[in-house]
Amino acid sequence: MANSNYPSFDQKAITEALEAGQRHGKNLRAVSDAGAAGGAGQSITLDNGELKLSAQCISVSVNNGQVCLNLPLGIGSICIPVPSWIPSGATVQACLDICTKWGIPCGVEVTGSFNGTRIFQKGFGCC
Repeated sequence: MANSNYPSFDQKAITEALEAGQRHGKNLRAVSDAGAAGGAGQSITLDNGELKLSAQCISVSVNNGQVCLNLPLGIGSICIPVPSWIPSGATVQACLDICTKWGIPCGVEVTGSFNGTRIFQKGFGCC
């Protein structure tokens, strides 16, 4: 369940990443179907169907040694700890990636950076 006090990623950016994942899945299925049907010039793909797409980066504030935000795809509110050298009130850049398998969304990954240094990376679902 989402906490209205936590920052959220923009739904439009999420939708655009999901649409790109769906296009990838359709393309893989088309290549697979053509190869199975003996299509000329089609080769068997080694692609496992997984794709991670960047959705958006937002700024979040550190509070009590953690950053809290709302995640899409029914995951809800989460809090991720940050190293103790990052002060409360500091701004962290949190970036959201959408993970898909054969065009179907199956998870998200959040990466946090402070002053250009990655400080955490946390996956949910298939990420």
